[in-house]
Amino acid sequence: MISNSSPVIQQQSPLSVWSARLLQWSATILGTSVWVSSALFGLYILAFYATALVQNAMQRWNGVLPGLYTQGQPASTGSMGLHFAAGGIILILGSIQLLDSVRLRYPALHRWIGRFYVLACFSAAIGGLVFIFLQGTIGGTVMNIGFGLYGILMGIAAVETLRHARAGRLETHRIWALRLYALAIGSWLYRMDYGFWVMLTDAAGHNQTFTGPFDQFMAFFFYLPNLLVVELMVRGRKPGTSAFIRLGASAALLFATFFIALGTYYFTKIYWGPPIMAWFS
Repeated sequence: MISNSSPVIQQQSPLSVWSARLLQWSATILGTSVWVSSALFGLYILAFYATALVQNAMQRWNGVLPGLYTQGQPASTGSMGLHFAAGGIILILGSIQLLDSVRLRYPALHRWIGRFYVLACFSAAIGGLVFIFLQGTIGGTVMNIGFGLYGILMGIAAVETLRHARAGRLETHRIWALRLYALAIGSWLYRMDYGFWVMLTDAAGHNQTFTGPFDQFMAFFFYLPNLLVVELMVRGRKPGTSAFIRLGASAALLFATFFIALGTYYFTKIYWGPPIMAWFS
């Protein structure tokens, strides 16, 4: 079961009780959909990018996002390789860390996976920031700022998650762990958002240099809403929260669940599935 601390239910009215239960249920199914989808994407990252590296075919990287690989620049290529390898690992390990069955039944395993997970998150952040510093992104200044802020926030969240765990502030630790996971799934949502946008609008506002209006919007949108969803969940679980705030939070979570489930189906069928199957065959 996905980890969701039940909100304190103040039995003031049937609506208050119902809204609290709906929020818990909504968070559970969203967590489950994210668990499945991000784990599949993590496998895809390892299968696609690691295979290209082993086969010395790094030009494949540029087929997903131009400018990731430049021949003769080992430092930037190495930093991006670190970013991808760590990114694939954290999507899989982060999904495991959200499981109550692991956290409650095997606390020692949860702690050791957590240490490795935080290290991988920090490594992914550093790898991405080094790449931006050495080479910059294809989208120029706006994308550099958006992606750079993303790396900084992930680094901060990784440090805070570990710091509060070591200090025994477990509730604060769990909140920061949720924020870290929300950031960790950003690269996965980035591709999913683009896939839907291209399908629905024929790539309006997007160009090959990633400097169009939609491209600049996406430089920030792929991670900031994730943090907002986490804050809605955290606020909705606080005692005394309005039933209408909980209902609003539940609606946001259910919409996110629908979006993720639909995207996971199509992306696994078209993009993620073939490299994963080839990797294991």
